[in-house]
Amino acid sequence: MVKKTESVSAGVSPAEIFVPDIGELCFPGAAEPPSFTEFALGVYPFLELQSFHRVYYRVLEAFARGRVRRLMVTMPPQHGKSVGSTTLLPAYMLGLDPDLRVAIASYSGSLASKFNRRVQRILDSREYGAFFPATCIKQGTKPPGYIRTSEEVEVIDHRGGLLSVGREGSLTGNRVDCFILDDLYKDAMEANSPLVRANCWEWYTSVVRTRMHNASRELIVFTRWHEEDLIGTLMRREPVEELRTWAQLERPSADGWLHLNFEALKASPATELDPRQPGEALWETQHGATLLAAKRRLDPVQFEAMYQGHPTVREGLLYGLNFTEYDDLPREIVRRANYTDTADTGDDYLCSISYAVDADGVIYVTDAVYSRAPMEETEPLVGDLLVRSGTRQALIESNNGGRGFARAVQALAPDVRVEWFHQSANKEARILSNAATVLHLVRWPRGWNLRWPDLYAHLTTYRRKFRSNRWHDAADVVTGIVEHEVMDRSRKRLRGVRFA
Repeated sequence: MVKKTESVSAGVSPAEIFVPDIGELCFPGAAEPPSFTEFALGVYPFLELQSFHRVYYRVLEAFARGRVRRLMVTMPPQHGKSVGSTTLLPAYMLGLDPDLRVAIASYSGSLASKFNRRVQRILDSREYGAFFPATCIKQGTKPPGYIRTSEEVEVIDHRGGLLSVGREGSLTGNRVDCFILDDLYKDAMEANSPLVRANCWEWYTSVVRTRMHNASRELIVFTRWHEEDLIGTLMRREPVEELRTWAQLERPSADGWLHLNFEALKASPATELDPRQPGEALWETQHGATLLAAKRRLDPVQFEAMYQGHPTVREGLLYGLNFTEYDDLPREIVRRANYTDTADTGDDYLCSISYAVDADGVIYVTDAVYSRAPMEETEPLVGDLLVRSGTRQALIESNNGGRGFARAVQALAPDVRVEWFHQSANKEARILSNAATVLHLVRWPRGWNLRWPDLYAHLTTYRRKFRSNRWHDAADVVTGIVEHEVMDRSRKRLRGVRFA
């Protein structure tokens, strides 16, 4: 293996990953078996592997070779998840060890059998025989008692084989050296059913875990649907380490899990395994950023689960889709202002919202900047925002470099009265206690989901359970606006809000 810089697909930044040279391919007689990527391209020459596929396959190889014993992989739909884990991987593992007993499980027995038949076709191929001649399932002079069906196949002259089973199916009497669980929920309806989730968990504990021994390996590959799906439940009960560096593959926990999550649209900080910048699509040529943004607008909660791997229970949302939208500003506007919170850390968003207040105290958001760019980029953006929106007064939190930010913005917008202040009140208490007032008073321009998709997504998916939220920036700013606008000028107390 050689380390080289690969030019990746559109929407993905170049990254240094291990990519095999064609000259490194291993054939019979070679000292070392092929890498998983080499094997995949050898038996499936039609594969068009993107950068994230190669990362995915390298992680799967660590699992196949026993360096990782317990692995979770979460990936958006239609990104090649099952081809790697449930079709190519079992064939590769049986080539490395013909005595291995591998089991595949999915939400239905028919789908699991389909995976089994695909694996068998690979095992039967000439290309496979060139890589692993010792692993053979061909019939003809089959031994007595040899089994080969769509649910089970044995490796001739070895103890290994492949089993397939649907969720809630039986594996009585079978030991399993490696279990591969691929999408145990058919769709959102199943995943959202407490009964289905409970039955799935019971099947997992009573069947999967009871068929395994001390050296058994376990791979779970899912598209996330619900925060209490199998992966979510395991995350609450057993140690799980997020996979961010290659070094983690060499020192995994003896009893814990490694978790690799591929976001359809990059939102988390860049890592060795996923060096994309925020907003870049995982597979731009097939599922581009524009298409993904449109899917997110349709249902932000579902998008965060299926495409980002961050499921949220709708019942636990603080705001949800309950914000009021407006088409035109009222005639009587008494004040135009702005509230800005600079980013606390490199992973946080700067949130700057300009708004207008009418005679009844209703707050109309008119423009916004919501960005994780550095201050040298956001300062001119906010300065332009203040001028463009006709802001007369701007409040900037000074908790994290806000004072210097305020001075820079003041120079860019000299006609705006820019003030900074220190926010000492508890953020969690402020956001939760003012949520009803935010929904009652704040209006958003129609189509704000298109103008500021990240802002829209982070507000509409914000959780009542404070520590379940990755970003608090948007909720903090709308809370600050309401606090400022409903507080009288003497700052004695909040005035009452009348609810219909």
